[in-house]
Amino acid sequence: MTVSPHPIVSPPDVGGALAALRWRRPLVHCLTNDVVAAVTANALLAAGAAPVMAHAPEEAAVIAARAGALLVNIGTLTRDRVDVMAASAQAANAAGVPWAFDPVGVGASPFRQSAAASLASLHPAVVKGNAAEILTMATGQAAGRGVDSEDHDARAVQEAATALARSLACVVAVTGEVDFVTDGSASLAVHNGHALMGRITGSGCVAGALCAAFLGARIPPFEAATAALAAFGLAGERAAREAPGPGTFQVRLLDELAALTPEDLSAGARIA
Repeated sequence: MTVSPHPIVSPPDVGGALAALRWRRPLVHCLTNDVVAAVTANALLAAGAAPVMAHAPEEAAVIAARAGALLVNIGTLTRDRVDVMAASAQAANAAGVPWAFDPVGVGASPFRQSAAASLASLHPAVVKGNAAEILTMATGQAAGRGVDSEDHDARAVQEAATALARSLACVVAVTGEVDFVTDGSASLAVHNGHALMGRITGSGCVAGALCAAFLGARIPPFEAATAALAAFGLAGERAAREAPGPGTFQVRLLDELAALTPEDLSAGARIA
């Protein structure tokens, strides 16, 4: 599987998507994991969105239906949370609210795999994961250790992502050294990013949240996922320029995400 020779999303397109995000400032309902809640909220604020995180079964579905977009992230999963996530996804679908699914660590346990498969059947607009997570989702066989992404054959990952996108009728975004986005027919690669992004907690979860944010700005799913990965990757490149290590980098990443302009993204997005 190779990327499309003429990507359907261009650097000016993703710059325009960031401008729309900043203008609309969508409310993103994040059903995310405990480890990254604050990181995710701060990143969404920096990008220009408005986060809300409401896990209570009495209100989660109501808020999902009223939000601009929903994020479902299974990083710290419980049976009760699966039920809340399913109800929220169904409420979002009924209200026409797009949602992004992040199957964090899906290969860690049979419980997690079963929950992820059930949630993925509820029609997300975008599924975002690392190579191991997408391989697990596509094949049903655990392909990694927890949330870690191990080395996998790029062609196999792309083929798995394409098959998953077709089976779920959604966009699948695979993060890695080079990100890959596909809707099962068209595909492209995003070459933005920096190695330090893999050395801080929550970078993958933030990428999923940004996919939801762009969906909430009424950007079509393929373009939303591409814009999210390009914007976050470019912010990572800029943050790494003067960062001596991951601690400083994490702080600078928020700063650069906030400082990133649509013009910066149009000029700096590397999409092929």
